Amino acid sequence: MAKIVELQSRITAALDQLSSGVDELIEGKAGAADAGELAALQAQLDEEKTVSAQLEERLKAVKEKQAAELAAAQSQMQDTRAKVDALDLELQRLRKANSALREANAALREANEAGVGDAHLINKAMVAELEALRAARSADVAEASAILTALAPVLSPDADQQEEAADA
Repeated sequence: MAKIVELQSRITAALDQLSSGVDELIEGKAGAADAGELAALQAQLDEEKTVSAQLEERLKAVKEKQAAELAAAQSQMQDTRAKVDALDLELQRLRKANSALREANAALREANEAGVGDAHLINKAMVAELEALRAARSADVAEASAILTALAPVLSPDADQQEEAADA
C-alpha cells in the first residue's frame, strides 16, 4: 500500500511537470516548440493521467478490502468475547458448585464420625456432587466452544484462499 501511495505521488509530480511544460509551450514561453513535440507531451500527460486514475482505483479497492477485513475481525472478536464471557460464567458456577460439594462432604464426614448416618446429608452431598458434575460439563462445553471460535478462522477453507490471494 505504501508503494501505491509513493507511486501516486510520483505520478502526480510528473503530471504537474508535464502540465506546466504544456502550459509554457502553449503560452510560447518555452521557445520555438513544434506541434509534434507538443502532441508528444500531451500524449505523455494523457498516459500519466490514465495511470494515475488506475492507481487511484486500486487504492480505493485496497481501502475497501481493508475495511471489510477490519469489520470481519471486529465481528469475530465480539464472538470470541461472548464465548469467553460464557466460559467465565460457567467457571464461576463450577466454583460455586464445588464449594457446596465440599461443604456437604464436610458435614457428611462429621456426621459419620459422630456415628450418626443422616440420610438428608447424604442426599445433599449427592445433589451437590451432581451439580458440580453438571457445572464441570458446562464449563468444558463453554471452553471447547471458545477454542473452536478462536480456531475457526485458521481452520476454515476460506483462510487458505485468503492467504493465497494475499501472497499473489
